[in-house]
Amino acid sequence: MSEAEINRYLKTVPARQRVVLERLRTTILNIVPQAEQCISYRVPAFRVDGGVVAGFASFKNHMSYLPFSGSVLEQLANEVDEYSHSKSALRFTVDAPLPDDLVDQLIRVRLSEIHSRKR
Repeated sequence: MSEAEINRYLKTVPARQRVVLERLRTTILNIVPQAEQCISYRVPAFRVDGGVVAGFASFKNHMSYLPFSGSVLEQLANEVDEYSHSKSALRFTVDAPLPDDLVDQLIRVRLSEIHSRKR
């Protein structure tokens, strides 16, 4: 499980989505540079301190940010309100990618969950 596996995944993604997801990947790694890149549940993911903090996936008409928690999006309900989402996936498009500050908030909430679980 490594950076190479995520590279292979991204090669299968349509070009316009690939650009957005590569930028998201860079943003995630800028926020958590210590993250281990991996594949989890068949999607690119980022593990910190033993827990997956973020992931993403490509679909025909959208992409998804995956917080790997059923409560992160609920905790940021106001911030994610403009995006289509479920309990465990935040959907976005090439024309409306996730802003870096929102990704930062999503990761911070997830990290807090991971760290509080270890106490």
